[in-house]
Amino acid sequence: MHDEFLCHVTAYGVCGGRRIGVPLGTYRAPTLPLALWWLRDRASWMAERLDPRPEAEHFPPRALVPVADTAPDVPAALRAWCGDLVQQERVADELAAGQLVRLAVSDETTEYELLAESIDALRMQRTAPGLVLPVA
Repeated sequence: MHDEFLCHVTAYGVCGGRRIGVPLGTYRAPTLPLALWWLRDRASWMAERLDPRPEAEHFPPRALVPVADTAPDVPAALRAWCGDLVQQERVADELAAGQLVRLAVSDETTEYELLAESIDALRMQRTAPGLVLPVA
């Protein structure tokens, strides 16, 4: 069983013709349930910021406009993932097995990535048999 997990949230876009990643958060989860909670919390956090309530008082009138029906709905995809118990269980199983989990959703300009991996699995990869240097 893998006990500790490293979780990241990053947004990627293109600037000056280069793909740029902007870190949105990192969490070192001491347990699998906390890793899953943090991923869901960050997905929900992103969805709320990408799709705020138009009646919120901190937006001036007409600051928010509807998008085309054909535009990818990243906030809806993030909210759906948060509420999908089957997906949550699959992610938990993969993390518990030491696998890297990557969830990504995109719109026309940005890719949003949630990433989680077992710290134990990372350590085991670093200590896997490979080049052995003689000790003097």
